[in-house]
Amino acid sequence: MKFSFLSYPLLWMLFCMAIFFSCTEKTEWIETTMDQPWVKQSSLKQTTSKGEIFDVKILTTDEQQTIDGFGTCFNELGWTSLSLLKNEDREKVMKELFAPGIGANLSVCRMPVGANDFSLDWYSYNETEGDFEMKNFSIAEDEKTLIPFIKNAQKYNPNIKLWASPWCPPSWMKYNKNYASRSSILNQNSVRQKDHKYWNNLPADKEGHEGTDMFIQEDKYFKSYALYFSKFIDAYKANGINIFAVMPQNEFNSAQVFPSCCWTAAGLNKFIGSYLGPAMQDKNVDVYFGTMERPTELLVDTILQDSKSNKYIKGVGFQWAGKEAIAGIHKRYPDLILFQTEQECGNGKNDWKGAMHSWDLMKHYLNNGVSVYDYWNTSLTKGGISNWGWAQNSLVIVDAKTNTFKYSPEYYIMKHVSHFVLHGAKKLKAVGKYKDLLAFKNPDNSIAVIIANQNSENKLLSLNIDDKSYSVILNPNSINTLLIK
Repeated sequence: MKFSFLSYPLLWMLFCMAIFFSCTEKTEWIETTMDQPWVKQSSLKQTTSKGEIFDVKILTTDEQQTIDGFGTCFNELGWTSLSLLKNEDREKVMKELFAPGIGANLSVCRMPVGANDFSLDWYSYNETEGDFEMKNFSIAEDEKTLIPFIKNAQKYNPNIKLWASPWCPPSWMKYNKNYASRSSILNQNSVRQKDHKYWNNLPADKEGHEGTDMFIQEDKYFKSYALYFSKFIDAYKANGINIFAVMPQNEFNSAQVFPSCCWTAAGLNKFIGSYLGPAMQDKNVDVYFGTMERPTELLVDTILQDSKSNKYIKGVGFQWAGKEAIAGIHKRYPDLILFQTEQECGNGKNDWKGAMHSWDLMKHYLNNGVSVYDYWNTSLTKGGISNWGWAQNSLVIVDAKTNTFKYSPEYYIMKHVSHFVLHGAKKLKAVGKYKDLLAFKNPDNSIAVIIANQNSENKLLSLNIDDKSYSVILNPNSINTLLIK
């Protein structure tokens, strides 16, 4: 007997429904506003595209840089704030931040080498002056905070990639023999220092200055410092934590009241080319130049155009005013890997204005070629004040009085991108009169479009992707992710 669907009407109907649903495009639309985060909206509706002029056209064949991932920084105050929470709440936060496919998907993260400005206090891994062989090297301080923090994140994502940079070498390796480069005494009226408990006691005549080398420029110090990096890599590896890359100095132009060390580009060039580069090559660890916090491309060119150093440089990291140098560097070195290494940290208010500034920063960096975008403080207690008196924003805000937490508006800005833009995604070019967006093609060919409406009125937006067109109404003061599969 010859089989025919027409003889079985029910089977024919089921077959047609299967064909229809297999061809129907799957979409997702998530919106965050000032008042309500992460709301699932109705699916996108396609519209006719004949003769239409679109506000935005996504060019899916015009692929730009590959996205390696998004991340945050592991700081001591991040762990101590999270430790105020009940265990189940802390684990909920860590899962949301780091577990693949759950929340923010943070996967390429940063950590300090020794103390930074959001440490509990100043320390290095060896404060024994003259110990050039690093016999007294120890990461005991990190075993209290940073290592538990990182290992807790690894529980949810064992494949987290971690890079590191020092804020300051051991103090005896600096000309002024102090962890700071700017005097608290001279800056006691600063908003960041006023009425605060921590002072560096650096004499005024020992201050450092931009454009000078505070690190002692002698062979035995360079060799010992390279050994310091190597021992750091080995010590963390012994704890089950692999560091894939290092940068030689955080903000090498900035003299700060907290741990810091000014270098010239020439000084860093010598250290990288003759000492750090070979030492890290032996450890199979990449060297990136940075972090670069000035708008001066020449500082980067000094390294990239030196044949002894540039063979070790795998990429460059930019933050703060360094964002003004990134476009020129990307244009001249289009194949160079670029990182955004520290999102500007706000003022501790964690408000919508700060969140929109964060969004504008993400657009700038991702539109200028970065493959990795890192936030700064993962978690802080409410107000976000460091031990050096600087109030900053964070992804997670912990209330020390009630031992509770909430996610900041900046967290949702990050999540709107990092949850939907996967490792290996390609940044896509977008054209049209509406510019407040980013677009990416994921390895599974899904298209993620992140669009903001920073105005106080609704915005009707027409969007074209390949041969498909959409019309969306964006709520005031909102950020939206459209995922088209």
